[in-house]
Amino acid sequence: MFMPVCWRCAHSFKWNGFSNVLHVTSLGCLSYSTTDRKILEFDSSANLRIGQSKKVKSSSRRQVCHLVLEHFDKQYKEELGQLWTKARAVLLDPQCWQYGLMLNRFSKLDELSHFLQVQGFSSLLSQECGSGSLRCMVHHTQNRFPSQKHQPGHLKQYYLLNAASLLPVLALGVQDGDRVLDMCSAPGGKAVAILQSCTPGQLHCNEWDSERRRWLQQTLESFIPQPLKDAIRVFNLDGRVFRQNEEGAYDKVLVDAPCSNDRSWLYTGQPEQGALFLQERAKLPELQKELLSSALVTVRPGGVVVYSTCTLSRAENDAVVEGVLTSWPNVQLQDLGRLARTFSHRFTFAPDCPYGLLVVPEEGRTWGPMFLAKMKKH
Repeated sequence: MFMPVCWRCAHSFKWNGFSNVLHVTSLGCLSYSTTDRKILEFDSSANLRIGQSKKVKSSSRRQVCHLVLEHFDKQYKEELGQLWTKARAVLLDPQCWQYGLMLNRFSKLDELSHFLQVQGFSSLLSQECGSGSLRCMVHHTQNRFPSQKHQPGHLKQYYLLNAASLLPVLALGVQDGDRVLDMCSAPGGKAVAILQSCTPGQLHCNEWDSERRRWLQQTLESFIPQPLKDAIRVFNLDGRVFRQNEEGAYDKVLVDAPCSNDRSWLYTGQPEQGALFLQERAKLPELQKELLSSALVTVRPGGVVVYSTCTLSRAENDAVVEGVLTSWPNVQLQDLGRLARTFSHRFTFAPDCPYGLLVVPEEGRTWGPMFLAKMKKH
């Protein structure tokens, strides 16, 4: 069973690239986006069919916060050059964003898999990327697939996500029997991905915010069958406290850190909120360093830590890893070149990223932003 542990924790921001939420209208046991041209439905006999979506009044368009955009323009033009021009165009056009479908191996998928193949979806993952039983389907064009609702006692068939968000899980390389900590786990997409790829001996999922912790628990309940739940515990702690009581307790640790999410922060709406976010942004690198340091304490010698964010910001990515490694002579940065080569036909990687990989969205490849770095403790 899931065992939440309560604690008061520090304030932070996070969005890790996974999304189970779209503007949806109820449709039986499924739901569909109000902007879909075609929808996937289940009729009463659980058969799949394609139908035309009804014309409904769409929600108001997201409003760009120009204060945040000006800040991004100044920083990212300097850090990314022409790549920022391409990424900027994607970030300012949410209608072009692509979504992948992570399939749930614990659910019945035969009809859904056939439907996806007919619609032109293909597998993101190959045998050479060491993904185990993890499956993710992607489309070469923008495609808004319906989002399934949570139903207690029923497992969902798929999880909508930014496909680049699977890279940290692949880099972590969890094997059957491993003891794993997902330090900043909500909304739970990466924890689900770990459990789709293998069967860890234990998976500890932590989320400091009580509301997000409930979201995390709901996600796990929607994708994981009862026999696996005994290996999972859900904590409600500040990730920095793990170093106090869990030294060397884990084989693998994922730090999908709170960050200044570029996709969502652009749409904060009011300038006052944007100004507040920019103030918080300056404080985030210190928090990120503390979380990463805590992870390095909790992993055993020979174990692996993966640090990831969903921002393009060098201060929250390479600079965090560089700053922490100077204090950890027994931790070695791991090369991710093979992972980048494996996915070079799917994702656009920034060429100047000495401490990890940075996926930059561009037209036709709207995945990202996603940064990841892999470290091994000796």
